[in-house]
Amino acid sequence: MDDAELLTALDGLRATMVSVATGGADIKVVNASFHERYENVAAALAVRGIENTLPFSDLWEWYGHWRADGLTTYQSRRNYVSGVFKPIAARVRSAPGTAFEPTGWERVDRTVAKARIRLAAATGEEDYQGIGLLGREALISLADVVWKADRHPSLDGVAPSPTDAKRRLEAYIAVELATNANEQARKHARAALDLAVGLQHKRSATWRDAAMCLEATASVANLVAIIEGRRDPS
Repeated sequence: MDDAELLTALDGLRATMVSVATGGADIKVVNASFHERYENVAAALAVRGIENTLPFSDLWEWYGHWRADGLTTYQSRRNYVSGVFKPIAARVRSAPGTAFEPTGWERVDRTVAKARIRLAAATGEEDYQGIGLLGREALISLADVVWKADRHPSLDGVAPSPTDAKRRLEAYIAVELATNANEQARKHARAALDLAVGLQHKRSATWRDAAMCLEATASVANLVAIIEGRRDPS
């Protein structure tokens, strides 16, 4: 979902919330499609590192809120919905992003996609730590497909285990971006790898930690895909 599509989806959620609260659409008819659109928007926000502040994924929850919170007039409900959506739309416009493009390595792509979905639904520390575990799985799968023992010796001489993605990917980056011309790219790749691995093991994870971990993991996968020629123009 690109930025224009995300803004359109946000506007669709906003319009539906206004409609059901002002005598328009029937919740029983539109709730399923609203929930599906909400999940897509939540995933798109997560991959951009934008906190999802939309309060209702279900229109019955919205119905209960306006009844309990004294939003007795149509205008008060319109004002509430506008106040919810304006800030988040502004964040999307001011910080445009690009969704993760599949690398073509099935296990890597599947794990990153799963992490995006989990982040969209995350509500607590255990959920955020789970994003780190998925990031670790993604990097292990990435190392599995690009690291070769005979070509990529570890930097410290320690033979990496099958789950030691950091040593394997550091060795891969050092070899494949070895020339002076690639020094900045090599530093960037290693920094992204260090950030991803560091956040994976953070004990008191927050939403921001999880979002940065996911972004760093996706960045490493994208960089390696570029190195491997998977982003070359066809």
